[in-house]
Amino acid sequence: MIKRLAPSVPASLDETDRALLAALAEDARQPVAELARAVGLSAPSTAERIRRLEAQGVIERFTVQIDPRALGFTLQAIVRVKPLPGQLHLVEEVIRRIPEFVECDKVTGDDCFICRLYLHSIEQLDEILSKVTERAETSTAIVKSTPVARRLPPLG
Repeated sequence: MIKRLAPSVPASLDETDRALLAALAEDARQPVAELARAVGLSAPSTAERIRRLEAQGVIERFTVQIDPRALGFTLQAIVRVKPLPGQLHLVEEVIRRIPEFVECDKVTGDDCFICRLYLHSIEQLDEILSKVTERAETSTAIVKSTPVARRLPPLG
């Protein structure tokens, strides 16, 4: 188990760290030897850098990225959610329990939550939103395309 340092001070990244993070973001399943060649270090040095980046909290986890369409999710929707007075925590709990909500951010402004859903059909959207609209107002947009997919923030 890796012990993480408190993230009170931003990690200082050199060019090698940035190259390593970019390579891992592209394919985190690459063998350490391939990563080492890509960043110009030995395999043990590369493995140690990865461990250090994990300990600093820069790398939180290694995960898989799926294509929702391959699983039959033909629609994505962005839903802005404005809980009715006194319903904030209950709305948050409802959203957490619905697996089609794949992301949800609590935000400032008129809406308290901005959520992303993956859906099999437009009919499914009505079914899901009916569970939320008992306690909140919603505003929905269907995603047509994603010109900028989730990516790393600027590293340097």
